[in-house]
Amino acid sequence: MNTSTPNSHDTRVCFLTGASKRLGACTAKKFHAEGFNVVIHYNNSKNEANALVAQLNALRTDSAFCLQADLSDHEQLQSLARLSFDCYQRVDVLVNNASAFYPTPLAKCDHKDWNDLFDSNLRAAFFLAQQLAPELEQRAGSIVNMTDTHADSPLKGFPIYSMAKAGAKAMTKSLAKELPPSVRVNGVSPGAILWPPSLEDDSNPAVLEARQKMLETIPLRTLGEPQNIADTVFFLANDACYVTGQTVRVDGGRYLA
Repeated sequence: MNTSTPNSHDTRVCFLTGASKRLGACTAKKFHAEGFNVVIHYNNSKNEANALVAQLNALRTDSAFCLQADLSDHEQLQSLARLSFDCYQRVDVLVNNASAFYPTPLAKCDHKDWNDLFDSNLRAAFFLAQQLAPELEQRAGSIVNMTDTHADSPLKGFPIYSMAKAGAKAMTKSLAKELPPSVRVNGVSPGAILWPPSLEDDSNPAVLEARQKMLETIPLRTLGEPQNIADTVFFLANDACYVTGQTVRVDGGRYLA
């Protein structure tokens, strides 16, 4: 954890899970640039989390903290909610971004896969929302859940992940009914934003061909940018004051295909 001491309880605070790198880190930077203090959760990416916190604190003193927790551990999850508040004595926005993602073919998956994928993509988000609800209600705050296009169109070979993300989308609607009028709850459903590890090799002709085939399924014919997601999350959390229970697709129109 960053050990600097916060000096103000007046600045709004965004708590983000799984925010040490990739989409989460970009979203943390967006909230920070808009004047929020940020609390960044990580599990295994300690170096990335510490580097991000150092970068943000260099821009504005005592404006970022990081907290480690295994979201599959119930006791750590409870402590995480409490510690996220303790950093600045307030939480205004909860961004449930943490997510495990890997294939689980029907013939090969097991209970461990089920627990791992549901814990990170659904259970942790629900119980963090439950524990932080009183604080968010006091602040007229907001929750943004990261879902996935595969919540509506399951990805072959990834049945457990797809089901967990479908649950996250349903949770968004459910919490939007449980928490009004003080707390708004929305979701963001990213499409093809970053190439998966299997498509990162620029020197492999087969990879380039697979990329092109994927782009042909996107009406805008381009990969999205992490900033597209960060901007949408911020809009839903901060600006969309009459929007709740919605999941916004950020996928270049891919769902139309």
